[in-house]
Amino acid sequence: MTYVEDELNSQPECWTRAAARAADHAPVLPAAGERVAIVGCGTSYFMAQAAAALREDAGLGETDAFAASEFPRGRRYDRVVALTRSGTTTEVLALLAELKGRTRTVALTADPGTPVMTAADDLVVLDFADERSVVQTRFATTALTLLRAHLGLHTDAVVADARTALAAELPEGLVERTQFTFLGRGWTVGLANEAGLKMREASLSWTEAYPAMEYRHGPISISTAGTATWMFGEAPEGLAEQVRETGAMWVPGELDPLAELVRAQRLAVAVAAARGLDPDRPRHLTRSVILAP
Repeated sequence: MTYVEDELNSQPECWTRAAARAADHAPVLPAAGERVAIVGCGTSYFMAQAAAALREDAGLGETDAFAASEFPRGRRYDRVVALTRSGTTTEVLALLAELKGRTRTVALTADPGTPVMTAADDLVVLDFADERSVVQTRFATTALTLLRAHLGLHTDAVVADARTALAAELPEGLVERTQFTFLGRGWTVGLANEAGLKMREASLSWTEAYPAMEYRHGPISISTAGTATWMFGEAPEGLAEQVRETGAMWVPGELDPLAELVRAQRLAVAVAAARGLDPDRPRHLTRSVILAP
């Protein structure tokens, strides 16, 4: 078993631990009414997108998500939340240093022995969700689970769905597809983006991700019999039928969307195996992007 397989299989337990600790971390996480930005890079940026949409939709305050390198320097926030598994990512550390003494910052990280421990004002360490694989799975979803629990949006049903996602067979014929499109709405757009990234990293697949309502505005034109279109959450009316008319496989989101992401992680590993690739060693990637001065 690869590292990434072992790590993605441990997600139900990690989510349970994170949800149980949410109340302990509440004093350093965004309070209701605060204007908040959530930042990250790569996978962490996509989790930031999901968390920001969840918080704002819950009516708890204006919440934006940015890639750390694209943070708007002229905009003011009450708190900035940084997601960084490694605690060493150059863009995240540079932003935290710039905000020091001006905006309250909190970092969610997996490694307590890294520079982020002094770069951020407050810390949430999820060391039980750290990973050996370059490809992120459990840290990202565990960080998002913590934030969902902080918002009062996590239930035991989410963990049960994750166990189902790990146990159930993938749809027949899915691994053999040659192009994968992931769709989301609201907070699940970030999850769709992350599913696409997992497929690219682990299996070198041709993947795309869109807000579901945007799929009909051009992207559906590439759908063929070799395409799988996977919906995270409830689909817009009529979209499934339109996708099937192109000859593509339609994969409905039947579980909690975060559990659907677990299924997509499994797909990435399965496609990698079918193509003779090692998902623990993706091309041109390292566990953290550290830029030379």
